[in-house]
Amino acid sequence: MSLINESSLCHEVELVWLEDTEGLDYVRQSLDRLPTRRGKPAYHRDGRMVGYAVLGRTAKAAPASGTFHRRVFWLAPHDRDTLPDGEYSTGAPLESVDPRTLAPGKPGHKTERSEGGPPSPAMVALGITLPKA
Repeated sequence: MSLINESSLCHEVELVWLEDTEGLDYVRQSLDRLPTRRGKPAYHRDGRMVGYAVLGRTAKAAPASGTFHRRVFWLAPHDRDTLPDGEYSTGAPLESVDPRTLAPGKPGHKTERSEGGPPSPAMVALGITLPKA
């Protein structure tokens, strides 16, 4: 399950990837307030931006701030792609999804791959399954 719902993404027309996501088990995603509908946004987090969403012409700016809600995809310095034996050797951050499940207007979801392997015995006991993607 993603923390971002589809209704927040209805104006997305394209996802732009700044690097190949094929080797990434997961990416973090957030909805950022940005001054434009298109183009590469400024990035102010630790780590690196790996992609962003582009909004269509019908997207309206928030009246109070004049900004647009756009998705930004990123990785922190301690994520699995950089530290495979680190904190996320298994499991994944709450805001992360498998990049293969993302599309414009679709929030994406976690998979066995994004979670770092097959389901744990506790998940199996509870009958919880994740897609393989």
